This record gives sequence, structure tokens and C-alpha cells, in this order.
Amino acid sequence: MKSFCIKTNNDNIINYLLNNLSCMDLEDIYFVSKKFKIYKNVIIHYKGSKESEFLSLISSLITDCTLLFFEPILIRRCINLNYFYFDDFEKKLIEKNCYSYIQVDEDKTLKNRKDEIWINVLNYLLENKSMILDGFVNFRLENYLDTVNDIVDYSVNKYIVEKEYTEFINLLKIYIDSKQSEADLVHLVYTNGESILLDSSRNIISLSDNIFNAKYLSDISFSSNDYALNSLLTLLPKRIELHVIGYEDEFINTLKLIFGNRIFICRDCNICRTYKILTNTKGV
Repeated sequence: MKSFCIKTNNDNIINYLLNNLSCMDLEDIYFVSKKFKIYKNVIIHYKGSKESEFLSLISSLITDCTLLFFEPILIRRCINLNYFYFDDFEKKLIEKNCYSYIQVDEDKTLKNRKDEIWINVLNYLLENKSMILDGFVNFRLENYLDTVNDIVDYSVNKYIVEKEYTEFINLLKIYIDSKQSEADLVHLVYTNGESILLDSSRNIISLSDNIFNAKYLSDISFSSNDYALNSLLTLLPKRIELHVIGYEDEFINTLKLIFGNRIFICRDCNICRTYKILTNTKGV
């Protein structure tokens, strides 16, 4: 007979363990919850012959329990310890970023975290007959804790980038509101991730004309989008018609944020149809 005892004083964890043990698809498992001295205990006995399967199931149970009950605590603890200089509101945003990252990258991240916990639990079960759950999570899961720290670090960096991006957008909006428009209408044709500017007469605006006055280029690569943004910030047209040939991406979303109600999206006019034909011709 194989026996193992899980010790904790968290009633929610106790109920979680008991409920999942009752649903376990393996015969000859017996379990009971009792309190001895300091801890409440979930005592599990297995009288069958499939010991490897039993150990695997218990390892999975403790792994899932750790992710459900302890991971939020570990994330908050890491944020408070390593990034104490953020205020409470910022910490909540960072914590939200952590959960968003875990959900978006769920297949890879979840598998790695579960594997790191599971193998440590299994090795512990092979050598021990009882586990103080809180102590095990805090002192026996070094690789998993490192992964949690990495998730927090990534989420902090994401928050900082988003904050700087928002500040950048707000500065440009203030700049736009403080200047006079130099043009009534500019067309921006966006195709294959590249920008083409047309004036109100539908003549191409040379993107290189404004490079020496460039103050707001997004990076030093000087792509057509960088030149287009700088030209728009120089001309500050009252109306910007975006002719999007394909899908809207981050650059288009950035233009919307910067220029607000000056932006008008068009997908089916003479300009759109002309550049759709040109785009399809180039692709042949």
C-alpha cells in the first residue's frame, strides 16, 4: 500500500483536493481529511497495483492545485518585492499583464510551468510520505519560481513600453492641437505595410522632402511609415483619408490614436481600386 499526506490549513485547498480525489479515475484509492496539531491533513491511501499511475495522478493534482491557488500569490509577491516602486494601480496593471501573457501564450507557458512543477512533485512523492504544501511551493519549486519571475519581468517591460507609447501619443496630440493645419486633405494609401501619401489633387507627396525636419520619427530605420508620419505631423491636414489595401495593423491604429477625428477610413473608392489593381499586378 502506498500512502501520502498533504498538509495545509487552507480550507479551499482541502475542498479542492477532496473533490478531485473523489473524481479520480483509479480504483483502490481511499482518502480522508483530519486535523493533527498544527495542520489539516488530506491522507491518501492506494491499495492497487498501478503505483506509477497513482503517483502520476497525485502529481498532477498537486500541480494543478499549485497553479490555481498559489500562482496568483507568487505573482503578487514578486511584483511587491522586485517592483515595489510602482504604485498600487500600476501593480494591478502589471498583474493583469501577467495573466494576459499566460492566456495568450497558454500552450507553451502552461506546459512549461506544469512540467516544472509536476516533475518536482513526482520526485518528492517518491522519497517522502508527507508534504507541507506551502513549504513545498515556496522552497522546493525553484525552476517554477524562476518562471514566475520571468513572467512578471516580461509583464513589467510590457507595461513600461505601453506607458511610454501612451505618453508619446499624448505628446503628439498636444502638438497637433497647438499648431495650424498646412493642408485641408491628405490621402494615405496603405498597402503591404508601406505608406504612400497623396495631396488633395491625388499627386504623390514625396516622403523624403521632410526628412531634414523630422522630429517625430518612430525609430531610426526610416521606413516609409516613419516618413509618412513625419510628413503628416508637418502638414497637419484637417482631414486624412486612409485607403487601407488589406488589413489594419499597429501603424494604422497608431495614426487613429494620434489624429483622432481627422482620420477617415476608406476601402472602396477610385484610389482604393487603383492601388488594389497595382498591388495584385505586382503580386503576379
